[in-house]
Amino acid sequence: MKKYVFLLLLIVGFSCKEENKEAIREAEEKSMRQSALIESFKYDPEARPIVSVHRGGKAIKDYPENCLETLAYVNDSINAIYEIDVAKTKDDVLVLMHDNTLNRTTTGEGKIIEHTYDELKKFNLVDDFGVETSFKIPLFKDVLNWAKTNTVILTIDIKRGVVIKDVVALIRDAKAEDVSIIITYDLKQAESVHALAPELLLSVSARNDKELDWLLHSKIPTTNMLAFTGTRFSPDEFYKKIHAHGIKTILGTLGNLDKQAESKGDALYRRWVGKGIDVLATDRPFEVAQALKE
Repeated sequence: MKKYVFLLLLIVGFSCKEENKEAIREAEEKSMRQSALIESFKYDPEARPIVSVHRGGKAIKDYPENCLETLAYVNDSINAIYEIDVAKTKDDVLVLMHDNTLNRTTTGEGKIIEHTYDELKKFNLVDDFGVETSFKIPLFKDVLNWAKTNTVILTIDIKRGVVIKDVVALIRDAKAEDVSIIITYDLKQAESVHALAPELLLSVSARNDKELDWLLHSKIPTTNMLAFTGTRFSPDEFYKKIHAHGIKTILGTLGNLDKQAESKGDALYRRWVGKGIDVLATDRPFEVAQALKE
């Protein structure tokens, strides 16, 4: 009899302990101040379209991609948000870099994961035309601090091998929640990031009805979603369906669509916005910004 009583007490104790953990977790989530972007990025048919600058600025003479000086240069000219890529060094320092290797965008060579941050300081960044600049590979935390100081929104692409909780930790340390959007590529990753950082806005993949349905039935509130609809057009009705849930849409014009606009006229960007696009992710930020003004 004593064994049964002991077992019962053990089960009850374990159950209470788990309930307490869940209550603490829920209290912590409620105490987190939501990013201001969750409110400001709600779909609004009257809102102006947004320019998203791919890799922080590409194909700009004397200004390399994923470079703090490039972000500042573009930001001095247009209103935009900036997609950046976060990679990890050999000694676990988070920096901005798109490629796995240093060869294309710096004066260095080899994989970034094989170099310490101190070693990276020896290299200069190279622009898209192969011209060496005096600019250095920036620390992610420095870019966060710049963005917060200048109220500039970043969409953060976390490269393979980078621990997401480390990215979130730096965002929180910098108190940069109001300028940070985490990019996710599938439902599993999106749910994982939301569980880790429920206060942040996420860019989620919604390229078709199936992906949208997955998201709508997930644990992620629609208020925390910014829908990336791919680099090809979807039917106009699909964008309306996303908007019906209060979610803004992103179209990646980078690549073929940017080339189409370059050859046929930048007025195409205005036509695409009219289809139901709220954010244009582009390699031609100056041209898109000018087209949307006209």
